[in-house]
Amino acid sequence: MKIVVPKERRAHERRVAATPDTVKKYVAMGFEVAVEAAAGLASQFPDDLYRAAGAHIEPDVAHLYSGAGIVLKVQRPLLAGEGELDELALIPRDALLLAVLSPYAATDSVPAYAEAGITAMALEFVPRITRAQSMDVLSSQSNLAGYRAVLDAAYEYDRAMPMMMTAAGTVAPAKVMVLGAGVAGLQAIATAKRLGAIVSATDVRPAAKEQVESLGGRFVMVESDEVKEAETAGGYAKEMSDDFKRQQAALVAETIKSQDIVICTALIPGRKAPVLVTDAMVASMGTGSIIIDLAVEQGGNCTASRPGEVVDVGGVKVVGHFNVPGRIAADASALYAKNLLNYLTPLVDAEAGASLQLDFEDQILAATTLTRNGQVVHPAFADNK
Repeated sequence: MKIVVPKERRAHERRVAATPDTVKKYVAMGFEVAVEAAAGLASQFPDDLYRAAGAHIEPDVAHLYSGAGIVLKVQRPLLAGEGELDELALIPRDALLLAVLSPYAATDSVPAYAEAGITAMALEFVPRITRAQSMDVLSSQSNLAGYRAVLDAAYEYDRAMPMMMTAAGTVAPAKVMVLGAGVAGLQAIATAKRLGAIVSATDVRPAAKEQVESLGGRFVMVESDEVKEAETAGGYAKEMSDDFKRQQAALVAETIKSQDIVICTALIPGRKAPVLVTDAMVASMGTGSIIIDLAVEQGGNCTASRPGEVVDVGGVKVVGHFNVPGRIAADASALYAKNLLNYLTPLVDAEAGASLQLDFEDQILAATTLTRNGQVVHPAFADNK
């Protein structure tokens, strides 16, 4: 069976879905692996490394996809009219497509996968269960996004992060507030603490309190009976009531006034990102303060953020970079590629060599499969045919 690794063609994407290390493992399993020429260059993986790992380097994209049984991508394939190349049209019928498919943001793509006759698997839907931890692409990429967010903040900040006591005087430590203590938020807290900042954080999930405090941060949260049910069974935050949002906004507004840096990380799967920082809150911050909005591509946690821009709002810099994991592409690709390898490995039929044994009743496959046999099978999109 042939595994294909194309170059990512969507804007702002520097990652790649396989590394020389994972290619070597696929080849050892008996797969034929074809990598598009220059697919890994932006992630610091030149063609020679893939070739040494046993991959065939293919410069012609039509030949690349020919005979493909599995297509590994980072982002969803381009459809007709989305770019110079219709990637979906190149994928053979009955092939498996594994990628972060973003079906909530691109609902029209789901019936397109069914019509193309491919088995489309949305890796961001991997359930948060013990045996799937090593396959969790959201966690691996969010972890690096949280780290990079603090580095981006430090770059934009015109002062030092840690306390410095010198003969010329003392430099006060930066005060950092992290909104959302999920994977990205916790890594942001840890990174800011390593840089010597004073860190506080808030989240609607009461379980986050212990995690924040274990990293040396101060936890800020409205005390309410509603927070007891603020987390889904999958570990994600739920949409909260309007009353809770008002209370939380008031608390954040009071706290944010004294902060130098705010890192926004709050996301709700399948929904627009919740607004946590209003224009009034931005105006209350001091000149030279920084806001990093990791949710900017899903509507933004800050009303002043703009996708792909660094804007100055009354002396406060609001940063809304596209694709933050892609800003640390080498490591993000390495972790993502390992997630894909861990997803595929249990599906390989050891007795039949390089072939797959797919049990769509399995919890992981059931959660991630959008389409198969020409049908939309995921319950969240079954009506979108």
